[in-house]
Amino acid sequence: MRLSRFLCPAGLCALLLSAATGCSPSDQAQRSIPTFDGKKAFDLLKKQVEIGPRYSGAPGHDTCRDLIVSQLKRHADEVRLQEFSKTVKGKNLILDNIIARFNTAAKRRILLAAHWDTRPIADMEVDASKRAKPIPGANDGASGVAVLLELARMFAERKPDVGVIMVFFDGEDYVTSPPSQETMFLGSKYFAEHLDTRTKNAIAYGILLDMVGDKDLAVYQESQSVQAAPEVVKRVWDTAKSLGYEKSFIPQTKYSVSDDHIPLIEAGVKCIDVIDFNYGPWHTLDDTVDKCSADSLKIVGDVVAHLVYEEKGQ
Repeated sequence: MRLSRFLCPAGLCALLLSAATGCSPSDQAQRSIPTFDGKKAFDLLKKQVEIGPRYSGAPGHDTCRDLIVSQLKRHADEVRLQEFSKTVKGKNLILDNIIARFNTAAKRRILLAAHWDTRPIADMEVDASKRAKPIPGANDGASGVAVLLELARMFAERKPDVGVIMVFFDGEDYVTSPPSQETMFLGSKYFAEHLDTRTKNAIAYGILLDMVGDKDLAVYQESQSVQAAPEVVKRVWDTAKSLGYEKSFIPQTKYSVSDDHIPLIEAGVKCIDVIDFNYGPWHTLDDTVDKCSADSLKIVGDVVAHLVYEEKGQ
C-alpha cells in the first residue's frame, strides 16, 4: 500500500434471565457470540511466516494458498479460487484470489478481505544491499489473513444472520523497483472488475484488514474510507469503544492509504481499510513474528466479529 499522512416465550425468558443475572437481553446476545481466540489466530500467523516468502513465483506461494484453502474448507459453505495472470515487466505472474462464503442463503452480505501475498523486495530497508530481499510479511500480509481464518471458525460455530464473503487477495504487494502502483493491488483490481452486479448489490459494505497484528496496536481512521463510507467507519470505531478497545481504535483521521479497498470503492462497494500504518518494520526484513501479538489480533477480531453478528441478513 502507499500512503499520504493526515494529521419460555423468548421475550419472557430473556427478561427472567436478565433479572437473574443482572444482564440486559443485549448483553446476553453478545455473550452468545463465539469467542475469538487470539492464540489460534497467532498460530495461523506463524504458520504463514514459516512458509517463507509468499509472492507469485516464490516456492511458498502455492503452499500458503493451499494452507488458507484447507483452513477455509473446514468452516465455509463455499470455497473457490479465482485464478488469473498478469504480465509485469515481461514476467508472467500466476495469481490466486481465494473466495469463501458463509450463510449463502442470506440476501444481505458483508465483505471481509485481506491480502495473503508478501512483498518480493524490502524496499524500505535502510541498508540498500538488503532491499532486493523479500520480506517475511508477519504483519503485512499474515496478520489480516490470520484474523479472517479465526473468524471463519467462529462463523462455522455459530452462523451469523448476515451473509459473509471473505476474499483473500493475491498480488497486493507485488512490486518492482522502483515501486509502481501499476504492479500492485492486482488481486483486488481483478476481483472488482469481475464482480457481478447481483453480488455487488447484495454487499452492504466491506472491511479490509491490513497490518493489524502490531504489538503496539493503534488503528486510526483512514481518510479515503471516511470519504467513501463514513457510516461504516463510525460503526467500527463505535463497536471498538463499546468493547473497551478505544485505546487501540483511535477515532481520528491520520492517514490516506492506497490499498485493496480502493478498487472496491471504485467498483461501487462501500469499503473501509482497517490498518495500523504506524509500523516501523513496514516493507523491511524486520517484519517478523516477534513484532506481532495475539492480543492485537484478538482486539481486531473481536471488533469485526461483534459487528458481523449484530447484522441482519435481510
